[in-house]
Amino acid sequence: MSRIGSFEGFQPVSLKQEGDDQPLETDQLSIEVGDADMDSAPRQISRQPSVTKSTLYPNPYHGPYISRKYFVTRPGAIETAMEDLKAHIAKTSEEKIQGFWLLTEIDHWNNEKERILLVTDKTLMICKYDFIMLSCVQLQHIPLTAVHRISLGKFAFPGMSLDKRQGDGLRIYWGSPEQQSLLSRWNPWSTEMPYATFTEHPVKYTSEQFLEICKLSGFTSKLVPAIQNALKSSSGSERGKGLMVLTEPILIETYMGLMSFIGNRNKLGYSLARGSIGF
Repeated sequence: MSRIGSFEGFQPVSLKQEGDDQPLETDQLSIEVGDADMDSAPRQISRQPSVTKSTLYPNPYHGPYISRKYFVTRPGAIETAMEDLKAHIAKTSEEKIQGFWLLTEIDHWNNEKERILLVTDKTLMICKYDFIMLSCVQLQHIPLTAVHRISLGKFAFPGMSLDKRQGDGLRIYWGSPEQQSLLSRWNPWSTEMPYATFTEHPVKYTSEQFLEICKLSGFTSKLVPAIQNALKSSSGSERGKGLMVLTEPILIETYMGLMSFIGNRNKLGYSLARGSIGF
């Protein structure tokens, strides 16, 4: 239980700084009172050193309170997700796991979505995981032999776009964007896109563990050789195909971007603590 201390013993303190030769208004009043009584000794003004100090506001991604808002940073959350995916692979296939990564997917309408990526010797898996209920909601399987192009670069938008983003990204193609229908391209909920776009997760700098699994370059360094090895060992029509790895701008064709503006500012694509609603 907190309490407020007594005010006894508090003395007025001058705000005049050390080394300042100009008297403050309170000093001038003391001098004038002293002049009225010439026989009295000059008054001494007590000065006390300041006990306050200012500090810079911390980086929000480094602050423990801000980072705890993401449920993925809660103790055991990411470990449970990895064990769930390992168990799924053990039941459904005998593929060898190359690694896990926690990244942010950017859809064709510039909406951010929290995703776990899993690379095996044959498949790229993109998992939508609920870190609140600790359960896998959706799992997309992409054969590595179907991937024919990877683009690395900065995000680019049409000149008239009102909602743009900065930073670098990675786009994985397993089909041709020119072959997709106009309806799927302009449908914000479409899941028929022949590519996926990723960037680094906001919790990257919260710990050494997340620094490793949220690094886009680390994911790329494992994905590219895994695809090349899968293409070499393929016995089907994909045998002999090559993988193109290009450095080029990653275009996101959004113009108004109202949905992504609201969703990304409020982190609606993440398992995030939204605050208390009750009393």
